[in-house]
Amino acid sequence: MAPATDRLASLSLTLRRIFDAPRELVWRAWSQPEMLVAWLGPPEWPAVSTEQDLRPGGAWRACLRSTTEDRVLWQGGVYREVVPPERLVFSFKWESDDHEDGVPVETLVTVLLTELPDGRTQMDFTQQGLKSEESLAGHRHGWMGTFDRLEQLLHRRTT
Repeated sequence: MAPATDRLASLSLTLRRIFDAPRELVWRAWSQPEMLVAWLGPPEWPAVSTEQDLRPGGAWRACLRSTTEDRVLWQGGVYREVVPPERLVFSFKWESDDHEDGVPVETLVTVLLTELPDGRTQMDFTQQGLKSEESLAGHRHGWMGTFDRLEQLLHRRTT
């Protein structure tokens, strides 16, 4: 049996979404700061600032602001792979332990975009290295709300 630390380090979140938008548009939503800031973060913690150096080894950073209290949360990481318009791999880490998740750990996010025959896009999202079941649940909630906002943005851009 693997030690508890190995088991915890292997917790992953996997989500799949189908967007009624072309892959190129979904890629731009991930790769252009002016689009990213419009959908990043769940409804209760929308992004107010994003920065990107979209290249392997380049950094990204985003600030999320609570809609109910006077708090901000910073997150960031480094791009590991950038393969337009199909693959994005980057590290993800909260910048302070002021987050409900506690002491931050670096996780690895992979976003795969597949163009479907009908002009829609399948997004397969994985976040690896989450530290606990509570962290997994929190990230699931956050990303699901975030992707709902992405879907709304894509809908506005395609109608």
